[in-house]
Amino acid sequence: MVHSKESDSEPRIYGFTRTASTVVTHVTCIVFTVFITVLCRPGSSLFSWHPFFMTLAFSFLMTEAILLFSPHGSPIKKLPHKTKGRVHWILQCLCVSCAVLGVAAISYNKHLNGKPHFTSWHGLLGLLTVCVVGLQSLAAVPLIYHSLAKGWSLAKLKRYHAASGLVTYLLGSASLLLGLSSAWFTASVREYTWYLTALCPALTALVVMNQVTRAYMAKKRFQS
Repeated sequence: MVHSKESDSEPRIYGFTRTASTVVTHVTCIVFTVFITVLCRPGSSLFSWHPFFMTLAFSFLMTEAILLFSPHGSPIKKLPHKTKGRVHWILQCLCVSCAVLGVAAISYNKHLNGKPHFTSWHGLLGLLTVCVVGLQSLAAVPLIYHSLAKGWSLAKLKRYHAASGLVTYLLGSASLLLGLSSAWFTASVREYTWYLTALCPALTALVVMNQVTRAYMAKKRFQS
C-alpha cells in the first residue's frame, strides 16, 4: 500500500500530527453540524430545513466520506479499499440527497414569500455545488462497477475523481462560508462566535486538501 510505505519513510511525529489533525477534523465537522442544527431548529419553520440539510450534506457527510480514506484517522481503516469505496459512495449519495432537500426547502420558502431565487453569491454557488456533487457521484459509478469503465484506465479515473472531488469539496466549503455571511446567521450569533464558526469549514477544507494532494503525490512518487 502507498500509505504504509509513506508512513514508514517519515518521522513518527508527522504521523502523530496527521492523526491528531484528522481526529480534530472529525470532531470539528460534528460540532459545526450540531451547532447549526441547534441554531436553526429544524422543523421550526420551512426555512430551518435549508441550513440543516446543507450543513449535514457538506459539513458532515461529505467530510466523513473523504476521511474514510485517511490513513491516519479513518473510522474503517482496517477494512478493504473496495469496502471503503462503497461506503464512501453511499455517504456521497446521502450528501446529494440532503443537498437537494436543502435546495428544495429554500426554493419553496422563497416561492411562498414571493422572493426571487438564486440572486446572491451564496445561492448561485450553492446551486452550482449541488449540481457538481450530483455529477461527481454519478461519475463515480464506474469506479465501483469496473465493468462500466471499459476502455478507460481505472488509475486515471481515480485521479480524475480525486481531483474533481477536491474541487467539489472546496465549492461546498465556500458555500458554507457564504452561508455564514447570510443575514439569518449574522443576526443569530455574536461577532466572536461568527469567527469561531467560520474557522470550522476553513480548517476542515485545509485538512481534506492536504489528505487528497498528499495521496496523489505519494502515488506519483512510488510509481516513478
